[in-house]
Amino acid sequence: MSQPRLNWTDIAPKSYKAMAGVNATLSGSTLGPILMDLIQTRVSQINGCAFCLDMHARDLRKQGETWQRINSLSTWRETDLYDARERAALNWAESMTRLADHHSDRDTDFAALRSQFDEQEIVELCWAIAAINAWNRMAIGMRAPVPAKPLD
Repeated sequence: MSQPRLNWTDIAPKSYKAMAGVNATLSGSTLGPILMDLIQTRVSQINGCAFCLDMHARDLRKQGETWQRINSLSTWRETDLYDARERAALNWAESMTRLADHHSDRDTDFAALRSQFDEQEIVELCWAIAAINAWNRMAIGMRAPVPAKPLD
């Protein structure tokens, strides 16, 4: 395993704390911690962020999420393991993460989201997606190491 590039949390502590502050405000969201971690895990899969993927999968397990649902996140469209609300959120997270791949109209994706979430939840979901994308970019760019520790 390669070494981290820079100790970015100590070099720019104000920026790090500001990002942590965004996460702190979202922790009280009515979206709930499992949906938030499902989204964060899925976005981390798409972006290839080993550190965030490991962290959010562990968080899901701590909340009682099953291995089957965690392992099936990358294929959520192919299973019946996720409810309509989760599917709308996962679809929106993918659309907002893969911006370059989706230059077409996002009205259909947004309509699916709107049918499951109120305006406050939609905005909080968008902030959560934006935040995990930023965290992924920092962790990947600075080569945040994944601690080797057993999973349950």
